[in-house]
Amino acid sequence: MYGYGYGMGYGFYGLDWTYILVLIGAILCMAASAKVNSTYNKYSKVRSMTGMTGAQVAQKILQYNGIYDVQIEHVRGNLTDHYDPSKKVLRLSDSVYGSTSVAAIGVAAHECGHAVQHQVGYVPIKIRSALVPAANIGSKLGLPLILLGVIFGGAGSTLAQIGIWVFALAVLFQIVTLPVEFNASGRAIKMLDQYGILHHQEVGHVKKVLSAAALTYVAAAASAILQLLRLVLIFGGGRDRRD
Repeated sequence: MYGYGYGMGYGFYGLDWTYILVLIGAILCMAASAKVNSTYNKYSKVRSMTGMTGAQVAQKILQYNGIYDVQIEHVRGNLTDHYDPSKKVLRLSDSVYGSTSVAAIGVAAHECGHAVQHQVGYVPIKIRSALVPAANIGSKLGLPLILLGVIFGGAGSTLAQIGIWVFALAVLFQIVTLPVEFNASGRAIKMLDQYGILHHQEVGHVKKVLSAAALTYVAAAASAILQLLRLVLIFGGGRDRRD
């Protein structure tokens, strides 16, 4: 058995205690998701005083920053908003594109923050973009490589070790994402205030929305780190852990 047994310290009476790490990660992600949904729903009912939609705000922010080559598109879904630097497209979801709420305006401004990051050459977003291919490989092949390593060579096999390092690339991507998202939110709040798009009290509402959204990235990074830690504890010892 792999990762079990009181003697190895990885389990007790047949239970693998490292599953606690996975459980903690899952709880963090669920709590963060609940928080962002409740906060967004609350402020999605607060109409901005200017009456501008998310799409109009995005267009205004881009123009203020001299960005004229980025298109704004409507994408299906709820909070599926994102900026695609490869196609120079800022996509706003159903709940943001045509909404006049302060929550929608905050999300639109956040995505504009990413566009501004690309324009000014913000280093963390360059690193994140460079890590995308490696992160995709890590998330898809990391665990299968570990499994194959265990099957053909044991828990501490070279192939299992390689799988851990490959999976670590996906974890690194999650970590690098944190400063990128925090910075985009900071830019969004500053621009909404400086450009007079929202009043002071409304900017405060946006801060709450974006702060809640930031928790989802923190939770995702923490969950990924805990999962990596579990893999290292079980398969990263350099030798086969069998009873």
